[in-house]
Amino acid sequence: MKLSIVSPVYRAELVLDELVDRIIKSVPSDFDSYEIILVDDYSPDKSWNKIEEIAKTNSNIKGFKLSRNFGQHYAITAGLNQVSGDFIVVLDCDLQDQPEEIEKLYHKTKEGFEIVLARRYNRQDSLYKKTMSKLFYSTLGYLTGSEQDATVANFGIYSKKVIHQVINLQEKIKYFPTMVKWVGFETGYVNVEHATRKEGKSNYNLKKLLNLALDIILAYSDKPLRLIIKFGLTIAFVSFLMVLYIVYSKITGHFSVSGYASLISSIWFLSGCILTTLGIVGLYVGKTFEGVKNRPSYIIDKRTDE
Repeated sequence: MKLSIVSPVYRAELVLDELVDRIIKSVPSDFDSYEIILVDDYSPDKSWNKIEEIAKTNSNIKGFKLSRNFGQHYAITAGLNQVSGDFIVVLDCDLQDQPEEIEKLYHKTKEGFEIVLARRYNRQDSLYKKTMSKLFYSTLGYLTGSEQDATVANFGIYSKKVIHQVINLQEKIKYFPTMVKWVGFETGYVNVEHATRKEGKSNYNLKKLLNLALDIILAYSDKPLRLIIKFGLTIAFVSFLMVLYIVYSKITGHFSVSGYASLISSIWFLSGCILTTLGIVGLYVGKTFEGVKNRPSYIIDKRTDE
């Protein structure tokens, strides 16, 4: 039986040696062989040079470098397309996902789970990052109509059956946790210890989180369009009540000409609603346009196994 470990790499030059060493020591004894797949997402440091150096010392380590920065979840997808193991582990490269927890995750699969996700019960992140993460997952859960757990990310172990279905999904916008959730299968959870970041800082700032959330919502949900319809119907209903009130005032002789301020305010408000509606519809059209181009989700520039 073979275990594949996939890790997207970005700004990880200083931790790659430790990452690989700890992964090798953490491979459960049930596995006869293993492979470590490191995908460099066009990191600006010397991560690729380090991957090449490590791969020369161990034939079980394979490195891939993308032609530009496609994003973490595209790098994960690139790695998943290269795996050959019976079980696949996905973990981040910053060592906050501790390789020593792989044994615990694999042990849970013996209970019949095809997917076992790591639940970070005590996140070692700043208050700002934890707050932004909760806001991100709350908004994502509401607008996609699915349950989102802020303590669960990419770290987990997956059967090859699950990964086969995940890589067959044709979405142009990749978000690994949502793709895993969509394919289904029996899912278990294990509480794991979350470590502090060894080097650098998170590459997800508020702007990137908002852009990621917007992409995911547009790719996996039509709820914004449904909310627009509800909002439009609400305005129409309120307007109908206003018409009834004006007619009633006219009949009873209490009708008076509305002031300039209220008229202008109404025009600006409704114009803003119309522009917002057109903008949201335009975003969906734009994402559809990107999808029909049928461009590849990522491009591999270099690989160590050539």
